[in-house]
Amino acid sequence: MHTIVTHPGGSHKDDLLAVCVLASLHNCPIERREPTPAELEDVDVAVVDIGGVHDAAKHNFDHHHFPREHPPTCALSLVLADLGLYEDALQFCDWLETAEWFDSRGPNKTSEWLGVPRRAISRLNSPIDTTLLRRFAQKSRHEPSDPLYAYMKMVGDDLLEYLRVARERLDFVAARVQRWSIPNGDATIEALYLPRTEAEADEPSMMLGGYIRAEKLENVIAAIAYPDRRGGGFGIGRYEDHPRLDFSKVEKETDVHFAHKSGFMCKTTASTPERLQELIKLAWK
Repeated sequence: MHTIVTHPGGSHKDDLLAVCVLASLHNCPIERREPTPAELEDVDVAVVDIGGVHDAAKHNFDHHHFPREHPPTCALSLVLADLGLYEDALQFCDWLETAEWFDSRGPNKTSEWLGVPRRAISRLNSPIDTTLLRRFAQKSRHEPSDPLYAYMKMVGDDLLEYLRVARERLDFVAARVQRWSIPNGDATIEALYLPRTEAEADEPSMMLGGYIRAEKLENVIAAIAYPDRRGGGFGIGRYEDHPRLDFSKVEKETDVHFAHKSGFMCKTTASTPERLQELIKLAWK
């Protein structure tokens, strides 16, 4: 790819992020103008958020011609779909669906969809958003040697790397995780257990949280047990501050060397599933 073309005038988050991803991959100049008919046919020119055509084979990524009833979509969605990353991005990037709604439905419909006041949309903006969008809109051509281009390329690099790592982490957990249904009197405590393996997880509690969201278990799982990165034992935590778990209750257990005073987690030298489950039961209220 030798050129990226996007629309002139004001810039929006979706077209800017789409261009950042393409800049990360192709490191070619960005021109903010109307595309020519020849460029729409040229597979070596990416036309983003303009042109009235969505044809990924020719790198044309416009959504404005989609019918009103089409699901909320933006230029970034189309670029990510072409890269085979859209489903992962929708799963791992909570902000993506909001960006789609904002660009295709506007701020009023987006605030209704989110269930927040209209003004909440603007309250989430910061100088990071406005400065990058404004500076990008001020020039008709951005070269890879420009400081702004270098920053945009970093944004694209980080987004692609985040998606790669998130997918690796999810696959790692999915291949190893065990689900426990722990009987405790009249209750059954649902928990996830990530065993210690030769290939250790770098952020095990975070990885379990990602797995829970991916599997839509947010309203099911109460506790997670995962290898302690600072020792040979395990960490045990309540998922999303489950109201019936308080791990400060186990702080006097001989194999618990740390229990947070707020009760959201503890660290233990215990390593057997039986003992970890017992600690979970002791923390139940």
